[in-house]
Amino acid sequence: MRQINFARWNHVLIPATKDGRDRLRGGWTGRLAWPLVATYSALTDEGRTVALLTLVVAGFGLDVVNSEQHVLAAMLTAILLASLLARPAYSIAGTVRAEVDVPRRVLLGEELELGVTLENRGARDLLAVRVSGPFLPWDGRWVNDTGGVPRLRSGERARVTLRAKFVARGEHHLDPCRAAALVPFGLAQGRSAHTAGARFLVLPRLARVVQLTLPETRRAEPAGVALASRTGESMELLGVRPYRPGDPIRHLHARSWARTGQPIVREYQEEYFRRVAVVVDVDGRDEQRSEAAISLAAGVVAHLARGEALIDLLVAGERVHDLTLGRSLGFLEQALELLACFEPPRASLDGPQRLLAQLEPHLSRLSCIVVVDAGSRASAIVDHVRTFGVGCAWLRVQRGASRSDRAGARLVDLEAIQRNEELAL
Repeated sequence: MRQINFARWNHVLIPATKDGRDRLRGGWTGRLAWPLVATYSALTDEGRTVALLTLVVAGFGLDVVNSEQHVLAAMLTAILLASLLARPAYSIAGTVRAEVDVPRRVLLGEELELGVTLENRGARDLLAVRVSGPFLPWDGRWVNDTGGVPRLRSGERARVTLRAKFVARGEHHLDPCRAAALVPFGLAQGRSAHTAGARFLVLPRLARVVQLTLPETRRAEPAGVALASRTGESMELLGVRPYRPGDPIRHLHARSWARTGQPIVREYQEEYFRRVAVVVDVDGRDEQRSEAAISLAAGVVAHLARGEALIDLLVAGERVHDLTLGRSLGFLEQALELLACFEPPRASLDGPQRLLAQLEPHLSRLSCIVVVDAGSRASAIVDHVRTFGVGCAWLRVQRGASRSDRAGARLVDLEAIQRNEELAL
């Protein structure tokens, strides 16, 4: 049974993408709501609190015969209206240039810093400039959403940092940040200067994989039997030895020759290593389990990239991505970005035949495949891959998992991944 994420329901009427929000603002619904939204945006947090208090006092002041609370409501209303009418005199639109810079990527759960830089291009100094962040999507929350510059002199630049956290991986595009000068009493703010929108990727959390045992398999090759594929002429220096007829001249070691008086050559050994594919099989029915599997896959990729293996493929859903990661080749971020943008299917997938058809042309160069399982197709994928003589490490994410199951999968506890515990697999 699919789990319901109630956090999304808090934003059910708000589009998740910036393009969708822009269409909503430009549509008839946005135009009808514009006066209310404009008034709300013109008030500061303090002004909105006073406006709410005014409504409460006005409600109690409806009895004008036995109460004089209507006088207080009128005074509060007058202060709010005066603040709103004074806004044009404190406009900084066209005077202040606002820019935002944001990291290209951030790990899920870590703080994202939005740096807003203000430049006063006007002839007069500006007082009490407040910077505020945009409305966040359902998965984000502000650590601090406002900052201020007490005085921004003419020609001066200032920087304000806003911080937010996000609990869902994937691409994010936030609405612009805004900077505005406060009207006296601080209940309203003048016309704002806006930054551009902010784009960034939230990468999946890396599971702490400290050990991963890969199967030792011997796989038949057209030219014989090898433990693994190789890339180019990857050679390791073993030492030196006397020259033998037929040795390459370029391998002569001049210093040893000069010391011993006889030709000496360097001796090398071909270096073999594993070429690995990582396959992520999730079906999206159990969101927590699917996200834990993606986190585990990210941890596996990070662990392999630090070791001696080369990661040739990353398979997510129905897509096969060619990679060259590991042994100081490529970049780990490349694989993490692919996992960050991967959306688990929202319905049961058909059989794995289409995926296996895409995977088969690559099997001849692979020595091992790591299958991270939180779906329903992993068993068929593992069985098919093993018929090609390719080793397979099968990791299945479960709640309250033990070490292994009858099918041969190594079970990984979902809660251990969520608690960021060390995993020896």
